[in-house]
Amino acid sequence: MALCLTALAGAAQVKAAPLKVEIYNPGEKGAFPVSSEIISGKSEVLLVDAQFRRSDAEALVDRLKATGKILTAIYISQSDPDFYFGLDTVTAAFPGVKVLATPQTVSAIRANKDAKLAYWGPMLKDQAPRALIVPQAIAGESLRIDGEVVKIVGLDGPSPDRTALWIPSERTIVGGVVVFAGSHVWMADTQTPSARKAWIAELDRIIALKPRRVVPGHFIPGADDANALSVQSVKFTRDYVQAFDEEAARASDAALLIAAMKSRYPSLPGEPVLEMSAKVAKGEMKWP
Repeated sequence: MALCLTALAGAAQVKAAPLKVEIYNPGEKGAFPVSSEIISGKSEVLLVDAQFRRSDAEALVDRLKATGKILTAIYISQSDPDFYFGLDTVTAAFPGVKVLATPQTVSAIRANKDAKLAYWGPMLKDQAPRALIVPQAIAGESLRIDGEVVKIVGLDGPSPDRTALWIPSERTIVGGVVVFAGSHVWMADTQTPSARKAWIAELDRIIALKPRRVVPGHFIPGADDANALSVQSVKFTRDYVQAFDEEAARASDAALLIAAMKSRYPSLPGEPVLEMSAKVAKGEMKWP
């Protein structure tokens, strides 16, 4: 009996500690309210996305060092520069750390990184990256933190360059660029009806997981966290993408599309995002 109790006690001791998710998001102080996440286990941490401006990447480094844990990898969920421009700052602080992304995200970053820097560099000035870091392609469909599995959502879907992460043990979705909350949604990278329908399907897949907590890739912290950090943000994004798709099909130009979306979402902040998205959707502006 004593031997049995000892074995049970030993099993309890080796049981993995719950994973914790800390959010860094500069909110209205940043160029974009983009989220990075520090997922922590007992002794290891995983960083998801690396910020846009150098100063925000430096703040992220301070958060990582404050954990006192080993940064085992950085996962980049999307090829937009606000998710990876900060990589040079973070990797300089943690030499040798692995930077990972899906093969499709890696390809997209390689294809557009120079054009993105040419566009954003003059605006960012000293906040721009001093070097562009390209992730290596991840092998497999998951990552591990102290033995706990973190699954990549979207690898087998139509847009494997735009992924989210699912932490089964915590029933938490780290949404990446596919989830927004509380502002107009950036639609310029999904320029066709088929791309928008694929996005809606991905959001439905996330909803089906029944997450307890959701971290949107873009949101304003503190504005409405009860909804922003729940499945409501996924439903909001899905409904917005559906509305944009419907109105884009009806509108003959960007001005009419903007007016229609403002009518549906009269108090939503982020109108410059809507304006650019509408111009791209109606062929009045080329992006990227």
